[in-house]
Amino acid sequence: MAKFEDYCNSYKHLQMQRTDGILEVTLHSNGGELVWGAGPHRECGAAFGNIAADPGNRVVILTGSGSEFIAQESISHPGITAPVWERLLVHAQRLIYNHLEIRVPMIAAINGPATIHAELGLLCDIVLAADDAVFQDAPHYGEGLVPGDSVQVLWPLLLGMNRGRYFLLTGQQLDAAQALALGVVSEVLPRAALLERARWHARKLLLQPPMTVTYARLAITHELKRLMRDHLDYGLLLEGLAATEYFPGKLPRHPDDAQE
Repeated sequence: MAKFEDYCNSYKHLQMQRTDGILEVTLHSNGGELVWGAGPHRECGAAFGNIAADPGNRVVILTGSGSEFIAQESISHPGITAPVWERLLVHAQRLIYNHLEIRVPMIAAINGPATIHAELGLLCDIVLAADDAVFQDAPHYGEGLVPGDSVQVLWPLLLGMNRGRYFLLTGQQLDAAQALALGVVSEVLPRAALLERARWHARKLLLQPPMTVTYARLAITHELKRLMRDHLDYGLLLEGLAATEYFPGKLPRHPDDAQE
């Protein structure tokens, strides 16, 4: 088991606070909008593992800082080797598998554009979005990468097979209204009202007995877990294989990799 006080301040890119069992996790870089890179990639998976192992968490709210969910990145791709991809693959597996191992309901408050790793919000059980949110899979096919790190599972599941494949191969953007109409999100609100609405849902979820709360999450994520177990590793291997051709050589270390 994990204890909140042992991990809540352990992560540079995740701010955590908990009240009455409701854990709020805010993704950020230096207190501002999150810039995705090696640090967040490594930290999010590890943090989700801690959250999953802490029985004091009864509902999780996941949001971003400022006006973006995740829409910026700082990653260099001049070269990928097999050893480098192995390290990235391990973090990519933990990112998704540990997210789905969280045993309590998750609420996403997508506070703005989610063009990078939007699946971190969309894998949650209740998905709320700001009215200026935009959804896209920006970092993969358009930049020479196979969309294989869970997006190949999630987007066809959400949009339907043909629309999902179109979305991944064309770099299509969906605004908040389109996302609502297509069932990608369940509510669209002004950003100022988003977090309080998420808290309202969290408090309402906790009106049920604790085992009902936990087992409801397990029941409704069971199929997602099966799909990811069936397809995530294969997709990551294809992504890495293609990357070694497109980005041959040695990948310079990201500053956030210094501790690895």
